[in-house]
Amino acid sequence: MKNIFKLFFTCSAVVLAGACTDLDEVLVGEVSSPFNGEEPAFANFDGGGAGPADAVASAYNQLREAGSANHGGYFSVQTVSSDEAAVTQKGGDWFDGGIWIDMHRHTYGPTNGPVNGTWVQQYSAIGACNTALAGGTLDANQTAQVRALRAFFYYRLLDLYGRVKIVTTPGVDAPQSTREQVFNFVESELLAALGVASISPTMNLDASPLATAKTQYRINQFAALGLIAKLYLNAQVYTGIPRWAEASAAADYVINNGGYTLCADGCTVPNEGRRPSVATDPDELEGYAAVFAPNNQNNPEIIWSIAYDNVTGGNMNFAQMTLHYSSQFTWNIQNQPWNGYSALEEFYNSYEAGDKRKTANFIVGAQADYEGSVILDYAAPIDEIELNYSVDINELEPNASRKGGARMGKFSFRQGQRDNMDNDYPIIRLGDLHLIRAEADARNAGDWSLALTDVNTIRARAGVSALASLTADSFLAERGREMFMEVTRRQDLIRFGRFNDAWWEKPASAATKNVFPIPQEQLDASAGTLTQNPGY
Repeated sequence: MKNIFKLFFTCSAVVLAGACTDLDEVLVGEVSSPFNGEEPAFANFDGGGAGPADAVASAYNQLREAGSANHGGYFSVQTVSSDEAAVTQKGGDWFDGGIWIDMHRHTYGPTNGPVNGTWVQQYSAIGACNTALAGGTLDANQTAQVRALRAFFYYRLLDLYGRVKIVTTPGVDAPQSTREQVFNFVESELLAALGVASISPTMNLDASPLATAKTQYRINQFAALGLIAKLYLNAQVYTGIPRWAEASAAADYVINNGGYTLCADGCTVPNEGRRPSVATDPDELEGYAAVFAPNNQNNPEIIWSIAYDNVTGGNMNFAQMTLHYSSQFTWNIQNQPWNGYSALEEFYNSYEAGDKRKTANFIVGAQADYEGSVILDYAAPIDEIELNYSVDINELEPNASRKGGARMGKFSFRQGQRDNMDNDYPIIRLGDLHLIRAEADARNAGDWSLALTDVNTIRARAGVSALASLTADSFLAERGREMFMEVTRRQDLIRFGRFNDAWWEKPASAATKNVFPIPQEQLDASAGTLTQNPGY
């Protein structure tokens, strides 16, 4: 059977919380070409669904609604404010009133749309948790789960805004708390769920109402320990008091008792993005690449993840966010991507040539369609007509290259996918806990050599040689390579004192930018019960 594909190139993006991108289709070029290859078997794909339908499902579903893996909210403000990626202005496309330029250059203020949108997303999720808890129908295990889930959303607010309201009852307002008070609340909720007064190497979790069974889409004891390990890792930033020993103990407990394993050699899933006519596309994804694949729902490294499904659990749209319009024909994506997000050149170049994570995390170079034919960009000059993702980006604004920058491919794409993807998004995974334990032990003893064992375990999985020594800077770089696209980079840069540094198209910024402003819309609606963070 002979199929005809017509290539249309448009400029479009999704708008959230005040963003303003021109969504009108602009027909730039059209070409017809024969397609005689093997048809992809879209109907056979199993992405794992959107998680169980139980008494706590409505609360957990908020994870997908709270900006975790889509454009305009939590993922965007965490990522674009770091040195991982940028949303460049491509002429009239992606300017959006300058909100992403401001995010990149740390010139954001209280009226920035995504800053307000992210606040609203988290409080909406907290509201769903409060409603579930107020219903009086949850058992002890479910109650502990929802309290821990609510603590996770407050952890996000603590990290982003610092001074927020701790609302625990539906319809009841609360005063603005200090950052330390919010930290204490998150800590107390997680300790209550774990059934202990404190975290230590000798703690006994027998009194915890949480289960120990592996439940990837629900919080068990190991997920709660992972959350409190993340909290303690950043405790000095949040409260001025380091909690390295507790961070290490929580991570160590999961590593030694959880039964989870790093997905390394021999840990494989079928490559659902494979093009049968392209010999370089592997049949399977292995190791690190398998952790983030569209069919990662049973990965042995993932402790707790957000269940995404293209039909029943939407709002993961990395392919739309990052790919050039015509990359639609590489993966037979239902709708044209938006050509927004690109990795920064210096971050991309921080990986060694043989690092398997570099191959998994980024899409670079000449692009080919499902049959292996070169993809063309008919809006480009004739000598640049082939779609070729360059590592460098010519400028942030006003006329950034439409093909500039490596594209974000860590959460890999499948053939025939829709706007919404099927990859589950890890919140807690074993690889991160190895690095948390490594950093906490090193900082607690003032000796970075203590991080070598865990770091080299991670590097071995990536196929790169073991390090003989470490410094704070080299550890930060290693953590960045492992955790790309997992919303930890902004936190890490702040913790290592590097968030205010100058980098590509960004001058040095003030330390007051380490927390976002309280959104002006929330200040206006608060009747004076919210006050602004210093520096805004």
